[in-house]
Amino acid sequence: MKKIAYLGPAGSYSEQAAIERCNSCEYVPVESIPMVASVVASGGADEGVVPIENSIEGAVTFTVDLLIHDSDLMITGETIVPIKQCLSAKDPVSLEDIEVVFSHPQSLSQCREYLGRNLPQAELVASLSNSKAVEEMKNSLARAAAISSQRAANINNVVVLRTGIEDFSNNQTRFVILSRVDSLPTGDDKTSLCFEFYDDSPGILSNVLTEFASRGINLEKIESRPNKKRLGLYVFLLDIQGHKQDAPVLQAVEALKSQVGMLKILGSYPKHRTLLEQK
Repeated sequence: MKKIAYLGPAGSYSEQAAIERCNSCEYVPVESIPMVASVVASGGADEGVVPIENSIEGAVTFTVDLLIHDSDLMITGETIVPIKQCLSAKDPVSLEDIEVVFSHPQSLSQCREYLGRNLPQAELVASLSNSKAVEEMKNSLARAAAISSQRAANINNVVVLRTGIEDFSNNQTRFVILSRVDSLPTGDDKTSLCFEFYDDSPGILSNVLTEFASRGINLEKIESRPNKKRLGLYVFLLDIQGHKQDAPVLQAVEALKSQVGMLKILGSYPKHRTLLEQK
């Protein structure tokens, strides 16, 4: 049976993404995003599910930096999970009496306005995952609450105080699937890649982007991250339409090699499709 590693414990949105990836697999919960990659790289799991982008907070930098600098795994798929946050506690309690709120940093950010309006007195404590936050809340000696999924609250048998506390109702997280092997072309793919420049001059980024535009390749996303070597130098990340084996993409990538200092293909994989799109 295929094994899928995810950021646990059970009840996390990463677990939900893993289940959507495969509803008949063995699930392997681990304690951090780097550990997901490590388990897959060592053969302890066939695939790993990690969050990479949220519709409200943007990139999940832990994952982005891991893919750029610390992993040779390939992105072989993606799935998008709606995020509905709930506030829970060990027992029924008034919001004004809550002293501490535990949650993953991304979830704390996604509920920033709600927390500011309704729990201004509470200390906000970052947890490794939303599921872990519920465990930490249960073990806290303070009057504590946790932000998590409804499933995490149910698994831990705690009281749900409020539901839908995210600041924006269209809150979604994109997860990517990591594997030791590539994904074959399907005809409806995207490719993720990153590159950096060793020199700086006017128009160098524009020249690179022209390699895609001139071949009719649509650019779906571009962002940058510090290259961790020197202030002011960045790694650029692109999501483009098409598979790396497609002739236009292959030609564009070859053209890039003479223009950039570092180029890394993070993976080519089938684009996420909603149930409505699949019909």
